[in-house]
Amino acid sequence: MTRPDDRLVEAIRSALAAAADPERAVGQQAYMKSTMPYRGVTLPALRRLLLPLLAEHPPADRESWEATILELWDEAAFREERYAATALVRHRAAEPWRDRDAVPLARHLIVTGAWWDHVDELAVHLVGAALRADRAALTPVLRAWATDPESLWLRRTAVMCQVGAQAEVDRDLLRFAIEANLDDRTFWLRKAIGWALRDHARTDPDWVRAEVARLGDRLSGLSRREALKHLSEA
Repeated sequence: MTRPDDRLVEAIRSALAAAADPERAVGQQAYMKSTMPYRGVTLPALRRLLLPLLAEHPPADRESWEATILELWDEAAFREERYAATALVRHRAAEPWRDRDAVPLARHLIVTGAWWDHVDELAVHLVGAALRADRAALTPVLRAWATDPESLWLRRTAVMCQVGAQAEVDRDLLRFAIEANLDDRTFWLRKAIGWALRDHARTDPDWVRAEVARLGDRLSGLSRREALKHLSEA
């Protein structure tokens, strides 16, 4: 079994402990409705903290990269350790590994993370990257995720994984993921649908207007407002 990069894991945990602000941590945990406690490190401070550590300890290979992510994630005592795992997912040296073989890792992180702060980053920067690298392999996976009966977070991922893809968006896949979730009235799906449409409107506003019109009352008010946020309905 491949071992994680213990030096990186220890460096991250030590740096987080040194930067801890227990008073702020209480507010962060309450705001995020998190059962896992925080260290109280703000996101800008966390990024500054991680930058030299990740530069000093680049992943040596895919196996070590995945093992280190899982160590930080599965053994996390504080939520910032999971944010560090997500930052390692996005490490520049790991770009070749954000592919079809990373899908089991992505699924594990999404299902166990099960909250927007984790899922949205993974949807866009891991699953989206894998989709663009191998559409033939990933499209059926994401169609299955779009209709997953147990995890709304996998469904949210399927809806919004193409955010930022611009002209590379697979509109058939986007349409399928949206239509599969129109009847789900949870905030998380309605918001994701609107966000995905709003993002694609930057590239193809006419298609988004046409989709909003075609879906009509099946589209929730929240999704419609988000989709048309920067467009005129005229």
